[in-house]
Amino acid sequence: MKQISRNKDTGNAVERYGKSFIHAIDGIIYAIRYEHNMIIIILAALVASISGILLDLNSTEWLFVILIIGLVMASEMINTAIEAVVDLETLKTHPLAKIAKDAASSATLILSITALIGAINIYVPKIIECIK
Repeated sequence: MKQISRNKDTGNAVERYGKSFIHAIDGIIYAIRYEHNMIIIILAALVASISGILLDLNSTEWLFVILIIGLVMASEMINTAIEAVVDLETLKTHPLAKIAKDAASSATLILSITALIGAINIYVPKIIECIK
């Protein structure tokens, strides 16, 4: 099968990696500007990080917090990509388009619920300990 050439395939290896990095940053900037959920995720990540510093999380707890923040953000980016591709194909209401968009957004919801349960498990005992 013949390889399809894409714009990012031009240049040497360093130039190609640079282009890929810039495209990824463009995606993050887009999501911050236009996806209201990404702002909520970033605010939650800031609260979790500041709280983690104040409550002196141990390294295992920090690993969970960092991993779940990354997973939720990545899931939201994938959701945004799926929604854009569906909208590229059709802006009409279609049952399959709805399934694609709903399933993609439910992945972020599932990870967000997981983050909340993990946060309750990590932060609540530490907060109770501080109150005592």
